[in-house]
Amino acid sequence: MITSHQNGGPGYVTEDPMGPENGTEGPGSGAKLQQRERAVDFPPGDRVVGTVSSMVQGSRCSAQMERMQQYQEELRRKREEDANKGKHEIDLNASLRLKKLAQNPAKTGIDNPTFEAPEESEQCARKGLKLEDLLEALRRVQSCLVDTQSQADVALVLGMLHKEDFQNAFTIHSAVTQQMQPRGSPPLPLTAQAQGLCLEVQYILQSSQHKEGVELSNLLTTPHLQALIQAHDRVAEQELEPDPEESVIQYMGETVKLVRLEKAGDMPLGATVRNEMDSVVVSRVVKGGTAERSGLLAEGDEILQINGVPVRGKNVNEVHDLLTEMHGTLTFLLIPSSQKKTPPHRETVMHVRAYFNYDPSDDPYVPCRELGLSFRKGDILHIISQDDPNWWQAYREGDENNQPLAGLVPGKSFQQQREAMKKTIVDRNPDSPGKLWCSKKNKKQRKKTIYNPSSNVDYSAHDILTYDEMALYHQPANRKRPIALIGPPNSGQDELRRRLLSIQPDRFATAVPHTTRSPRIHEKNGREYHFVNRLAFETDDAAGKFIESGEYDRNLYGTSSDSVRQVINSGRICLLCLHTKSLRVLWSSNLKPYVIFLAPPSQERLRTLLAKDGKNPKPEELKELMEKAWEMEQAYGHLFDTAIVNSEPETAFHELLRLIDKLDTEPQWVPSSWLC
Repeated sequence: MITSHQNGGPGYVTEDPMGPENGTEGPGSGAKLQQRERAVDFPPGDRVVGTVSSMVQGSRCSAQMERMQQYQEELRRKREEDANKGKHEIDLNASLRLKKLAQNPAKTGIDNPTFEAPEESEQCARKGLKLEDLLEALRRVQSCLVDTQSQADVALVLGMLHKEDFQNAFTIHSAVTQQMQPRGSPPLPLTAQAQGLCLEVQYILQSSQHKEGVELSNLLTTPHLQALIQAHDRVAEQELEPDPEESVIQYMGETVKLVRLEKAGDMPLGATVRNEMDSVVVSRVVKGGTAERSGLLAEGDEILQINGVPVRGKNVNEVHDLLTEMHGTLTFLLIPSSQKKTPPHRETVMHVRAYFNYDPSDDPYVPCRELGLSFRKGDILHIISQDDPNWWQAYREGDENNQPLAGLVPGKSFQQQREAMKKTIVDRNPDSPGKLWCSKKNKKQRKKTIYNPSSNVDYSAHDILTYDEMALYHQPANRKRPIALIGPPNSGQDELRRRLLSIQPDRFATAVPHTTRSPRIHEKNGREYHFVNRLAFETDDAAGKFIESGEYDRNLYGTSSDSVRQVINSGRICLLCLHTKSLRVLWSSNLKPYVIFLAPPSQERLRTLLAKDGKNPKPEELKELMEKAWEMEQAYGHLFDTAIVNSEPETAFHELLRLIDKLDTEPQWVPSSWLC
């Protein structure tokens, strides 16, 4: 069912096979008019195309059948010509190696009784070779040998076969071999031009003086290998998948194009369709699919037939079911899109960190739920297409090899717009429940709560966190990233910092802070503190030179970015314990910090840990600490690189060391603005 809702601007049109979304409403006038799409060869509710249960190939159109008949006729004529030529006559004089072989007298061989008849060999392979048979065969070989050295070699092998370790390994090998019977069809050949490649390699190796090159050249010129390569090409010509084809023909007075694609069982086509009246139109070509790699299907193409089956008048679900039942070669009869095609270009992949959770099954505005890509806050997404500004195509970090098709994620501007709408609704109606992807309200309420760019309660794009562009960064050996430990009170960051400093003082250090108080007798300027007057401190603070600062007992204290930089320049790792409000200043510097959030454990575990230190907090204090940790993560979680739950101090310490060591061995994702 198609539903459309408008309120002061174009609405968002959706078609959902699961039923109507009554009262759904788009993010406002900025939303693009769209229709519900359907992935043409996806099982419902699954982004990954599985094994097709029914392998039924649709009927082929007449043009394709005619081309196949012509191709078969050409193959038949070629076989007849080869048969008339008879066996290949080899000119021995054309090859010095063959001529030399022909001049050698024929050698008389010795019948090897270990070889069996073909029928017996097949039965033996099916049953599995027995160790007794192998031993008996070697004894018979030994009796046929005349020289002492060969007999000694066979005796050595027989001795190894009698060892218990070998017999156990042989038993395991036989059991595994019987289970690993060949299943399915053999893999497809990579090329049908192996002979040409062989000639190219021989030409390259003509001037080679390396021992391996000479050996390879001699090997490639042997008659047996050349005959094997020739046989390979003959078989490959028949087995290799045909390349995608496109031709323009006349159909019922219209100029249409005929597109042939090969649909493999493990590779989806990667296209979505939508209905425009009675027509079925290609709505989206997804990166990574057969359609995108062929370049023959384009957005806006109208599909008339698939393997001779008319699809005009069918809805998107019927087209999906039709294509699910087809495999192999698919022939599409299309009316080309009237849209002007842009020349193909190499798109640059953009890497972003997501700052919100996304579940496509909970989003009524996603054009195609089957293609929606779910992710969690903090995940790295690889954006490979922004052709649709509202819905980007992306892979999630780590899934590139497991997921053939890219998924759909909300575009940055689109997500910011609807998040602004949600915030506006919540601010004007604090008691409004629900997630507010959309709200079902009457007309009067809608006038009061709908997002309006001219409203006094507005949110700029900078206030709404969606994505941040990232890049890989590997810290230099002589410039270590500072480690910032963040956490609520009693989370253990001070204890962890002190332990690192005491165990590895040559590796870790702290920044020397600034203060306006007078130095004590044992203190030296630049060692315990940088002692400055109040005017100088306030001037530097106003200039943004301090990462954090505060006042205690009528004296000012602060940690400057220059102090942190001095530690970095010395080749050591600077350890910082900061307030969360200081993170924005630290991030805006060029220090490239690595921020670790120390999260408290459960209340009971935290009570036990504090009791060991002689502390006895009240239940309300523990609850307040847990709420404080939650608030810090909600407000500043996008600035955290990772988190450690400090439920066991020893485990937390080793995990902290592991993360710090990891910075030396593995590149990390950092904001791309840091590397500009």
